[in-house]
Amino acid sequence: MGPRGQDDEQDGQRVARREDGRRTAGDEEDGRSTGTAADASPAPSAPAPSPPGATPSGATPSSAAPSPSGAASSCGDERGAAVRRAGALGRLWRGRARLTLSASLLAVALTGGAIALGADRVPASAPVSVGAADPGILGGGDLDASVAALQTHLRSQPKDAGAWATLALAYVEQARTKGDPSRYPRAEQALRRSLSLAPDGDQALAGRAALAAARHDFEDALAFADAALRRNPYSERALSSRIDALVELGRYADAAEAAKTADARKPGVPVFTRYAYVRELRGDVTTARRVLEQALSAAGSPGDTAYVATQLGQLAWNQGDQETALGCYARALAADDGYLPALEGRARARAASGDRAGAITDMETVVARSPLPGPLVELGELYEARGAAGDRARARRQYALVGAWTALARANGVDADLDTALAAADHGDKRAALRAARAEWARRHTVHTADALAWALHVNGRDAEALPYARRATATGYRSAVFRYHRGVIELATGHRAAGRASLASALALNPGFSPLGAARAREALEGAE
Repeated sequence: MGPRGQDDEQDGQRVARREDGRRTAGDEEDGRSTGTAADASPAPSAPAPSPPGATPSGATPSSAAPSPSGAASSCGDERGAAVRRAGALGRLWRGRARLTLSASLLAVALTGGAIALGADRVPASAPVSVGAADPGILGGGDLDASVAALQTHLRSQPKDAGAWATLALAYVEQARTKGDPSRYPRAEQALRRSLSLAPDGDQALAGRAALAAARHDFEDALAFADAALRRNPYSERALSSRIDALVELGRYADAAEAAKTADARKPGVPVFTRYAYVRELRGDVTTARRVLEQALSAAGSPGDTAYVATQLGQLAWNQGDQETALGCYARALAADDGYLPALEGRARARAASGDRAGAITDMETVVARSPLPGPLVELGELYEARGAAGDRARARRQYALVGAWTALARANGVDADLDTALAAADHGDKRAALRAARAEWARRHTVHTADALAWALHVNGRDAEALPYARRATATGYRSAVFRYHRGVIELATGHRAAGRASLASALALNPGFSPLGAARAREALEGAE
């Protein structure tokens, strides 16, 4: 999951966000203030100072106690009509392709490992599309229209460094939403052009951080984000990229500090959502939910609403609360009825609730528009779980497409080892899965890479080696049913029967429908261990 955003005077980067990260016209009308993420904590401390012009951190919408159902208070039907009206207005606006070289032109979301669409998702554990882009850009093909408008503008104004940076980010977003990594070299060329015109431009430097993150080169992403922040300490995009890079490098304590800094300098939707994800990684679901509720209250556009409601849905889904998750995805889709991350999340929640047909329909829609590894594997497993005539062959085709995507990604400079490890461990070449997992672990030590390496070792019969990694994957408190399932299976295989039963029972108690195939296998393993 994780938060994202774009700078006041710059093109977009990683997520849906408010137009200027501070206050929209609608906020002025109703007197709503975003506050800071820290304001949403159970025991808030004195708010950090904000830069001139930042939203005051006074009373926030999330200061009220959450309802017993957690995110339900923010994703219920009480504002459904208003959201639907906003969604209709957003779709009307999106129908007018026009060039705007300000921050409102694009809100770009990038692939970033555990916090991005399809980056490290095991069927059922990973967060849904935390890096999803503003559907106001994606809906109705507007992103392509914006790219065309930028290209037209640059033909007449080739020295517009900011426009080149914006175009680069648009190419990155096209690569992500279309599942087409061949767009990354175009993004790189545009960024080089921007930097040749403005060598110290923080827009382009933040764009390079975004591109590096999209290619899963998180060391470079961190370096470029730091360089951008030296030039503009309040660059929301760079502040957000810095959090993302630290999370993806497994430097969780540093990521928490970076989130606090970003919250003090640039409170708003992109920072709130990242702040929430850092808390979730530490097992603090209560604070993560409150911060996301605050972000939803601060949402100033249909894109923000769809994005944050989807994050709340994923948080609820991770805790096995399918009813709340479905309500949140409904709210996201009311804001934008074609928002892929919400469709993807709804597919998982429907599957977990027993609506396999609805889940397959949703996931087929997602895969048709964005054939990334996570949804491809999920759809394959849904076919296998259904078991109708031809489903096994259908599943094999989905798994084969993962390999095709991985080859294309690598050809365009993307580190795809984590994707390979996760997909191949269960549905491909087990030895290739282990090679990929080891390579990824050599680059970064996150809970997701630890889990991937543990599972790859397990499927290759090396459970004694796998156990320390499985334990490490669950050590931060991150509440992942699939991590607990993997750990339980490995514990049983190494003779730790009591621990194995406890881990498997914990996985099923946390989220009984965590995977189309994995949940059934967890039940079988638990019954066999009695």
